[in-house]
Amino acid sequence: MDKQEVERRIKKVTAQVLGVPESDINAQSGFASDLGAESIQAIQLVAAFEEEFGIQMDEEEALSVSTVGRAVDFIHKVVQEQKGG
Repeated sequence: MDKQEVERRIKKVTAQVLGVPESDINAQSGFASDLGAESIQAIQLVAAFEEEFGIQMDEEEALSVSTVGRAVDFIHKVVQEQKGG
């Protein structure tokens, strides 16, 4: 799975969980600062990303990811490690 696919799916899940238009989400978007995610929504996002990608993430590490672009890098790395591609 390439990073473009990861980014597309992250944007889709983020839009669903936070109730924002996908068109408002870009790599520089901060989950809290730009998209309005509150702490409970951040936890919901982590769970939704795990479900979307079929992975397990370290919750503390995942919650420290503040932007969509960083989430793409982080989730792409976890997918590579857990799924071998």
